[in-house]
Amino acid sequence: MANFFYPLIFLSDLVSISHLRAMAVGNKTIILGVDPGTVVMGFAVLHCEAKKLQVAHIDALRMSWTHDVFERLERIYKTIDELILEYKPDHFAVEAPFFGKNVQSMLKLGRAQGVAIACAIKHGLPVTEYSPKKVKQAITGNGNADKEQVWGMLQKLTGIVEKPKGFDASDALGVAVCHYYESLSPMAKIMGNGKAKDWENFIRKNPGRVQ
Repeated sequence: MANFFYPLIFLSDLVSISHLRAMAVGNKTIILGVDPGTVVMGFAVLHCEAKKLQVAHIDALRMSWTHDVFERLERIYKTIDELILEYKPDHFAVEAPFFGKNVQSMLKLGRAQGVAIACAIKHGLPVTEYSPKKVKQAITGNGNADKEQVWGMLQKLTGIVEKPKGFDASDALGVAVCHYYESLSPMAKIMGNGKAKDWENFIRKNPGRVQ
């Protein structure tokens, strides 16, 4: 299904209207962040309450290249399913695939991301996707920050001490924290407060915000 985007101002990126509604979080919410991969998939569960961020769980699913690709996709689905059933998140945030030159790698990564998203949708979770650059920008203020810089800020923001093996899990935590901060944006609050049920209503109620 195609995603339709609308021109909004006061946002650094184009964000779909359905995502803006989904992004608005309450004073207490749980976010499942995922960094998809066909061999390693990072995931993190973030508890957000009264502007306090706490990591409930962070880890990575590690698989072997020798395993059948469809077997790996099944493991990804089951892992996300188990996480949702155990931690009961309110939101699902996933990192967008990095567009490289290797087409086959991109296709495989897209499959992994699609399986994870499908599982979240099955459970009725709102899904939001963020580019790696957007995640870095939201956490460090620099879209070109390296992974060590991002991890350092995540430690300060969440109080997490022990560094997970590899950056897949910390990348997933970064996606969850990014989603939390994006949910605090003025536009997300407008679209998530139930007063603007669709794009037409939003334009009518906020004529000064649309060019």
